[in-house]
Amino acid sequence: MQSNQIWDIQHECMSREELEQLQLERLQATLNRVYKNVPCYRTKFNERGIVPEDVSSLSDLSKLPFTTKEDLRLNYPYGMFAVPLREVVRIHSSSGTTGKPTVVGYTKNDLKMWSNLVARFMTAAGVTHDDVVQIAFGYGMFTGAFGLHYGSETIGAAVIPMSGGNSDKQIMIMQDYRSTALVCTPSYAITLADLIEKQGIDPLTLSLKVGLFGGEPWSEAMRSEIEARLNISATDNYGLSEVIGPGVAGECSIKEGMHIAEDAFIAEIIDPETCEVLPPGSVGELVLTTISKEAFPMIRYRTRDITTLDYASCKCGRTFARMKKTMGRTDDMLIIKGVNVFPSQIEEVLVAIEGCEPHYQLVVDRKGALDVLEVCIEVRENIFFDEMKKQRAFLDMVGKRIDSVLGVGVTVKLVEPNSIPRHEGKAQRVIDKRVA
Repeated sequence: MQSNQIWDIQHECMSREELEQLQLERLQATLNRVYKNVPCYRTKFNERGIVPEDVSSLSDLSKLPFTTKEDLRLNYPYGMFAVPLREVVRIHSSSGTTGKPTVVGYTKNDLKMWSNLVARFMTAAGVTHDDVVQIAFGYGMFTGAFGLHYGSETIGAAVIPMSGGNSDKQIMIMQDYRSTALVCTPSYAITLADLIEKQGIDPLTLSLKVGLFGGEPWSEAMRSEIEARLNISATDNYGLSEVIGPGVAGECSIKEGMHIAEDAFIAEIIDPETCEVLPPGSVGELVLTTISKEAFPMIRYRTRDITTLDYASCKCGRTFARMKKTMGRTDDMLIIKGVNVFPSQIEEVLVAIEGCEPHYQLVVDRKGALDVLEVCIEVRENIFFDEMKKQRAFLDMVGKRIDSVLGVGVTVKLVEPNSIPRHEGKAQRVIDKRVA
């Protein structure tokens, strides 16, 4: 890859030795700041008998306590800030659907750093200053839209701040303004592809060339479908508001994992049950420590996302570790008859089956003492209205394929096209009817 396709070649291609020295210096500075300025961390460190000076190597990171979303809720709204509120120039928060939202803040330097981190993965995906970027994430307290917005402007691309929803207008703008890059959730990209097809628009007549999709787990099969139906290169990126928003990691054109910005974040993989740090290549829960943030540093934040890290250098020339697509979340994981099940595993099966639409819903219920899983999938009209014998054969085939991947039997239910609710943001994949 040419240097003009790497936004920050000095950092993105640095040697492991240089990187680890930089990480240690930034970690030590961050620990001193939070110990001095954040009562929550000072209490956590004191309870463990730890002071920042005890961390003299990166391996000492495992001595430090974890931070969880509960810590953020208990310190709502500004208790985790490491700077006075007068130095905070931006405030975002989560949706707060499970209680009080988690509130995050940014200084001017934080916003500049954030913009550059997003510019990195956008450049890696192929976005340049010649592009027109249509952002179909919802603007507001959610970090996604603003992160991609300022990253695009940092690159010099033109931004269309469409926000979420209003799909007919999204497509009109896409055509009339000649958008070349699309930013949204992968499930919304499928919704737009459905509408484009319904309106009889040939994707080849659009100017789109790249999609930057995040906000929810999605499979390689869904990537292939999006790329084929929209005639684009679909790339994945990862972030979460508690850590910074989008900009933690993103794919390059090689698409063999998302490059983590390791000069800004230290990544660990832990066993979610024992909390032990796992060796490289292990599958487990991603834990992130911020080492460049001023307003809202996070020490060993448990993301609840399940993935694995690859430390081998990429063909693109970047040396940062790469994280695989998230397989799901520890809090989204379903346990059916003792087997761990992630929605993304089922999606991988369904998208690969001819006749299945990429819209599905998992309904979990309890019958007696047993949990049962019903997989509702939209199918094309010719299958839904097919004769019973053929429909039964199709159901059996789908059930067997899911069973072979999960190792547990499920009930498959075919539903009519467009009967599963569409969502402009994250798709609601799981309906849990179990009574606690």
